[in-house]
Amino acid sequence: MTIYYSEFPNLRDSNHRPTSDPTSEENCIAHAIGACGEWWEPVFGRIWPAGAPYYNYKIESLVYVYERLGFIVCESSEWEPEFEKIAIYGKDGVYTHAARQLPKSVAWTSKLGPDDDISHTTLDVLVGGSYGTVVKIMKRPRRYDDQTKCCEAPAEPAQQPDSPSIREDRRGDATSEA
Repeated sequence: MTIYYSEFPNLRDSNHRPTSDPTSEENCIAHAIGACGEWWEPVFGRIWPAGAPYYNYKIESLVYVYERLGFIVCESSEWEPEFEKIAIYGKDGVYTHAARQLPKSVAWTSKLGPDDDISHTTLDVLVGGSYGTVVKIMKRPRRYDDQTKCCEAPAEPAQQPDSPSIREDRRGDATSEA
């Protein structure tokens, strides 16, 4: 287990639990949409949607990426059974983290960079420290079985039904899977 508690002033043993061992194969941006084993980042050599700005970590850029995946900005982090929700954290106009609400639960799941995945009781658990504050909540209709575990991904999490894929390959070349 690798959690740097000094980076998360609200993290306590009572408000989270580790759900996986550390891995550098996945980051929080991918984990928030259920893209297990992928690292999404706006740099060449990583997965990033076509049309989204590269080398841009602004909150609006990440909102754009998630909108391309069917999410819309909403006001409430309250659990709604028909929606999956994600939260974007940020500081000074730059995104720092993303978390996903667990199915059938008010709890959330987060991938802490190359470190552990955790489930946490509230979004406030990660507020402060290196992640800043929650700056956006987004939601989209549920598209997969509610029995999906927090660390399992739907078969094609980044692809909308009846539309081409918007992912790019790891070299940064656009791909289309119509």
